[in-house]
Amino acid sequence: MNLYNTFIQDTESMLGAPKQKWAYAERDAWNDLGESELVLMRDAAFELGGGSKPAVNFTCVTSDANLVPADEILLYGPDLKDIKADTPFARIVMLGVKEISDDEQEAFNAIQNMEFVKYHVFPEGYMMRVSPESSREQIRVSKKALKKGISFRSVGCDFIKQYKKNPNITGVRVIFVTDPNVDYKHLLETAKKVGDVTKTMNKILEGMPEDLDCASCSFKPVCDEVEGLKELHFGKDGVKKAKKECDSR
Repeated sequence: MNLYNTFIQDTESMLGAPKQKWAYAERDAWNDLGESELVLMRDAAFELGGGSKPAVNFTCVTSDANLVPADEILLYGPDLKDIKADTPFARIVMLGVKEISDDEQEAFNAIQNMEFVKYHVFPEGYMMRVSPESSREQIRVSKKALKKGISFRSVGCDFIKQYKKNPNITGVRVIFVTDPNVDYKHLLETAKKVGDVTKTMNKILEGMPEDLDCASCSFKPVCDEVEGLKELHFGKDGVKKAKKECDSR
């Protein structure tokens, strides 16, 4: 499954070297409550992506072991203990996976199951509000959690711990971004493209006519940019023929 590889490479190139990098250790995972916790404004120290601040989230899946060789947490910008006010925020997850079935529906279901994990991570004192439609993830961090020593390392370890429960996942890279100088607009554009790829997969699997005129299809820009999507629709043998017909229009 390499539909998202270009997004992984582009994101890594854009962000450059992280401020801090930690290897995963399950023992360092922050306490997970197992259910959502309400952190009221009066109990919050600050919000990540609060108000009009950028707040970006997306997940990329790859079967290329070289792109996600190990379980790790990367941080770009100040850690939680050093943040004093609302700040821009992005959380990006890159998942290394085993070779997913050639069956398109099974592949799509596998990706959805992995993506579903982010809605089932509940770090204590770290309230997440996720909006799939806008690719936003806003975090409210409690004063109590800060006093207990919460950090992006411990929260990242909690995320990885939950992801590793899925036997298809071989590696997890969790990236936290709080540097105000990062190009969040670029990250948001990437998040939207990642979402478009998943939506296109879903549309293809719902059943698009084999004789579809590519030139008139609303998903054509996505298929043209992301290698492998046309194969989901036409199959490997039909891709060259479909491309030839599309290019001639």
